Amino acid sequence: MSSGSDNIPMTPHGLRKLKEELKHLQSVERGKISKEIEVARAHGDLRENAEYHAAKEKQSHIEGRILDLNDWIARAEVIDPSKLGGDKVVFGATVVLMDTETEKSVTYRLVGELEADLKKRWIAVTSPVARAIVGKRVGDVATVQSPGGVRELEVQEIRFEEPQDDAPPSEG
Repeated sequence: MSSGSDNIPMTPHGLRKLKEELKHLQSVERGKISKEIEVARAHGDLRENAEYHAAKEKQSHIEGRILDLNDWIARAEVIDPSKLGGDKVVFGATVVLMDTETEKSVTYRLVGELEADLKKRWIAVTSPVARAIVGKRVGDVATVQSPGGVRELEVQEIRFEEPQDDAPPSEG
């Protein structure tokens, strides 16, 4: 992720997840790691104390993650898919695509890079598939270069909905 002042597009759901993680790290993990460091420090000589060094390293990771989360939250540009509409594929859309060769359909949701999750079929708006379909309408065919060669994907449906939980987009 590039640092700086660029805005980071994300859905309200994505922002909520970042805030939940931040709150957990600040209210739970910070306290836990401080106690681990105290306990390890009580074991004596810090130079040869592996527990202490592991705990300090973990603390450093937690603090780094907290800084990243604060930065991302500050730069979040929230785009609510449920308030969008229209007949073109844009950020936040849930899109049903059919591979013209295999005639198999797949549903993707276009999200920000920080939210992308292949298990849920949430793809980053910067991914090759997303870049190929942005701006397309139902019936349009997008050409995507994939590891297995060129694929043609036909846009079958475009929906705008805000995910309520971590379920994959509903199959239309």
